[in-house]
Amino acid sequence: MNTSNIDLSSQLRTERIAVETLYRAFNEQKPDIVDSILAPEWQDIPLAPGQGSGPAGIKPIIRMVVAAFPDVHITIHDMVQEPGKVGVRAELSGTHLGELFGIAPTGKKVSFRLHEFHTVATGLITTTWHMEDWFGLFLQLGQFPSHG
Repeated sequence: MNTSNIDLSSQLRTERIAVETLYRAFNEQKPDIVDSILAPEWQDIPLAPGQGSGPAGIKPIIRMVVAAFPDVHITIHDMVQEPGKVGVRAELSGTHLGELFGIAPTGKKVSFRLHEFHTVATGLITTTWHMEDWFGLFLQLGQFPSHG
């Protein structure tokens, strides 16, 4: 193996660890660990309702998800990677024991899919494009958030 292969392998490993750490922040209920893997100018597209920009903006979202699902667990089913880009197919599961987007706790066990694409530079995630199956989640909860 030549040096460029070792360098590429190291880069891919570093990028994969950064992305896995983002999901660990939810699983371990430690929002502050995102500071080590999100670039200061990180863009989360689209932002959640009320979400601020950058790493500081995701921390309240992590806290909200953990409060709504105290047993939250994100399972990564697939990761597809090339240098600087990581695609993730994952599933969030948990028991709805706290308010979520104005929906009172239902006590229901739920799971819903996540599809995310991350760009990574110098070991830090710079952009995340994501789509969650919120419709599927709200069907499982038996209600949708109010518009007000």
